[in-house]
Amino acid sequence: MSYSGSPPPRPGGVRLPFFYGWLLVAIAFITMALGVNARTAFSLLFPAILDEFGWDRGVAAGAFSFGFLVSAVVTPFVGRLMDLRGPRVVVELGVLTMGAGMILASIVCEPWQLYLTLGALVGGGVNCLAYTGQSLYLTNWFVRRRGLALSIAFSGVGVGSITILPWFAWMIGSAGWRTACVAFGILLIVLLGPVNLLLRRRPEDMGLRPDGLVSNDVSSDQVGNVVDRAWAAVNWTLWRALRTRRFWWLAVGYFGGLFSWYAVQVHQTKYLIEIGFGPGEAAWALGLVSLVAVPGQVVLGHLSDRIGREWVWMIGNLGFVICYLCQIGLRSAPTLLLMVAAILGGAAGPWVAGIVYDATGSYSAAWWMAIGFSLLSVLAIWLAAPGKVRAVAGRARRLVAAP
Repeated sequence: MSYSGSPPPRPGGVRLPFFYGWLLVAIAFITMALGVNARTAFSLLFPAILDEFGWDRGVAAGAFSFGFLVSAVVTPFVGRLMDLRGPRVVVELGVLTMGAGMILASIVCEPWQLYLTLGALVGGGVNCLAYTGQSLYLTNWFVRRRGLALSIAFSGVGVGSITILPWFAWMIGSAGWRTACVAFGILLIVLLGPVNLLLRRRPEDMGLRPDGLVSNDVSSDQVGNVVDRAWAAVNWTLWRALRTRRFWWLAVGYFGGLFSWYAVQVHQTKYLIEIGFGPGEAAWALGLVSLVAVPGQVVLGHLSDRIGREWVWMIGNLGFVICYLCQIGLRSAPTLLLMVAAILGGAAGPWVAGIVYDATGSYSAAWWMAIGFSLLSVLAIWLAAPGKVRAVAGRARRLVAAP
């Protein structure tokens, strides 16, 4: 059904599209807080699993990396399912898959079972309800404030880290890691299942418009944010995109960024314990890493709407480099301040970092590797140059104002 004119006003003068779009941001915030941290919790389970089974670190950490491989395989199907059935089906599928993975992890006895539960089900399921799933529909609700909206939604990860992860660490210490997994799985299903029934794919499906706009508003697409009109006009398919350099530079950028992000995260808790910190301090460090990033994430998300995505991507990756340099220094000078600043992690990284440790007896080489991938990621995103196709809202207005 086509829609024109102003959306119906709500009592008190609040426009419905504005209200509903930010309601979806709030739901995404809660979903990210639980969903992403269910995957992050692997770092807290890692020492307990090693202590019980005595497996090589590369073998155990490989389950986390295997989850990313499953995630890569299912990503195209997530997008296709989103197109066919919408976000409610996709996100609820992720909730059920992750919940089942956490609950079934309580009966793990062999490595392949760890790979199936905490690897495939949790690692693959998070693709439906976290960054990928949320980005596929939430971006439809915002144009001018897209960076800000996504950053607020994704900042739920940090808030969840400081609330969920310490609770999970306490559960592991008091009731055992198997019981803790069951409790987390039940929490995912009971809390996230009902709220995500409110999701809608796009405002037009409800006779609304993005950003709470009405007919006489000026959105970013109306002020000429398209820089390369020929590129933007192409009807892109997967195979057509694969033949472009921009696609592969973006792929390298994401690979390098996620390698650097997750390579250390899985091993962080074990590393901090080994250099002299207590298990409780290590658990709080894992949560605080994300918590202290919340205000920065929101500010950078808003900033990306003003100056461009490439600049903010570079700032974030240079922050990774600083964190990893601090992490390397922790072994010789461990302090609480550095501990708070130390580590996120990377996609293939957990398995590589485990193998490196098993081979060398030290994490230093893995940390330096993460620094290298961070710098590679910065270079790749600048070479991909998304800003040369579409300008963000702040730059689009400057382009229009230019003579």
